[in-house]
Amino acid sequence: MKMLSWLADRFAWQAAEKTLDWDAGQEMSGDEEKALVAFIQLEEQDVERRDSVFKKALKQIKWQANKLKFRKIVLHSFSHLGSHANADPEFAWEFLNDLAERLRKTGYEVWITPFGYTCDITLTVGGAPIARVWKEI
Repeated sequence: MKMLSWLADRFAWQAAEKTLDWDAGQEMSGDEEKALVAFIQLEEQDVERRDSVFKKALKQIKWQANKLKFRKIVLHSFSHLGSHANADPEFAWEFLNDLAERLRKTGYEVWITPFGYTCDITLTVGGAPIARVWKEI
């Protein structure tokens, strides 16, 4: 798993182009302020080590969000962070939903950008050193 996360002053998204034959009945746009935005690439190798990857991702997201007391989180599936083969879309969708549910249970507001679509995005990030973090799990 690879994750590029931002402590965004503002993150807005709008579904642009469908890339997967996928219909999850999801919201196609959103606009949040003071949110941690995690661009996540799940890889084939993550399937076998799901529990470990899940725990580390959860810990990383909470750690970074808590640094600036952000309580909003946006998860964005982004399959172009690395050169490894992507995980199956069903696995990635389930993983993101499980991650969102776990975060919600601990008091965060969580959104998942439209899965299976490219998105038009607006991203505004401040200059705090912890505002941009790359993590390979």
